Amino acid sequence: MRTSEEKPFANIDWITVGIYLILVLIGWFNIYAAVYDEQHQSIFDVSQKYGKQMIWIITAFILAFIILIIDADFYTVFAYAFYAIFLVLNLAVPFLGKEIKGSKSWFRLGDIGIQPAEFMKFATNLALAKFLSNQNLSVISSKRYKTLNDYIQMYKNTIISFIIIGIPMLIILILQNETGLAITFTAFIITLYREGLSVNYIIFGFIAVLLFILSLLIPQHYFYIAFGIFFGLWFYFGKHSLKIFFTKLAYILAASVFVFSSNYLYSKLQPHQRGRIDVLLGRGEINLKKEGYNVHQSKIAIGSGGLFGKGYLKGTQTKYNFVPEQDTDFIFCTVGEEWGFVGSTIVLVLFAFLIIRVILLAERQRSEFSRIYGYGVASILFFHLIINIGMTIGVLPVIGIPLPFFSYGGSSLWEFTILLFIFLKLDAHRLYILR
Repeated sequence: MRTSEEKPFANIDWITVGIYLILVLIGWFNIYAAVYDEQHQSIFDVSQKYGKQMIWIITAFILAFIILIIDADFYTVFAYAFYAIFLVLNLAVPFLGKEIKGSKSWFRLGDIGIQPAEFMKFATNLALAKFLSNQNLSVISSKRYKTLNDYIQMYKNTIISFIIIGIPMLIILILQNETGLAITFTAFIITLYREGLSVNYIIFGFIAVLLFILSLLIPQHYFYIAFGIFFGLWFYFGKHSLKIFFTKLAYILAASVFVFSSNYLYSKLQPHQRGRIDVLLGRGEINLKKEGYNVHQSKIAIGSGGLFGKGYLKGTQTKYNFVPEQDTDFIFCTVGEEWGFVGSTIVLVLFAFLIIRVILLAERQRSEFSRIYGYGVASILFFHLIINIGMTIGVLPVIGIPLPFFSYGGSSLWEFTILLFIFLKLDAHRLYILR
């Protein structure tokens, strides 16, 4: 409820806007550095990727302006509508879109490519915030529940939240073959944890990943024996109240199903995806000319930068195209090679400031919708940052997701701009909401 007329740019958090602008401009200069050659020296040359990125940046600024002048209530009222629209677009793109690098997830409008899966993240964030904020008890925590009906409502809220996240995730994974983009939706677990999701779900997720890795590293018969002994001892010892008994039983049954299906799931991955996992885990001999090439060249580029880097536009690994996808998924290699450890640290600190700032803004919200949406923004930015940097330095598998505001491409830049500026508008609106 408002107490006065809201002005379009009143109460905007300009610190966050400033960090956004700095990251976008640094990203643009690095795209220029990644594909620079002496024949096309002007950064404004629209025939080159950096010139095209300039156009994407200008249009992103226009989008940000439009978002800020629209009434904040618009995003709350039409949250489900955005979710439905982008679900339909993501369902349609496998049939109407163009296949690029094995994934049919792009709409082509002349020379312009739009990837609906990117925009599904902000739409899912809106829908999740709308759903949870509409509940009588918005959190999904057992601490706020006392009666049987309360517990039923808690599990109902949890299941529906997972459905809201899971539907687009499955569409993108199965129909569009975009494994990396689908995995990014797991970032919303952080949002749900803030809203009271039991830590058991997160623990089980880590256990599932660990079991998957161990099942690939250890011979199957040894692994099954160790699995049975460990969970047998865990189940036998300790407290045995009825709640703990069923909790342990549920863990063991779920883990058993996952373990016996993990090798099947691995076999269903694409050859290049299995290769990337094998490279990360060091399984067998790694062919540095095939599946190990990307990460190997990435490490060389970043390591060769040393403390202060080789200097802007002087990177040899990126200039001579040793690093694949150096202007998109591996854009951080350009930062590492030309700016060195110091420059890379500055970039990471800027990202950390942005994410922490968003969390601080989310915590000061009077509206549950705004708080939940804000945590979704922070979660997505954090997930993209960790995964992208992790895969360029070889500690995480290469799943092909962009570095926010840095990687070349209009869809990702537009998505992150929309995601962030909707929250900035919601934050500016907080003073017009009565407690």
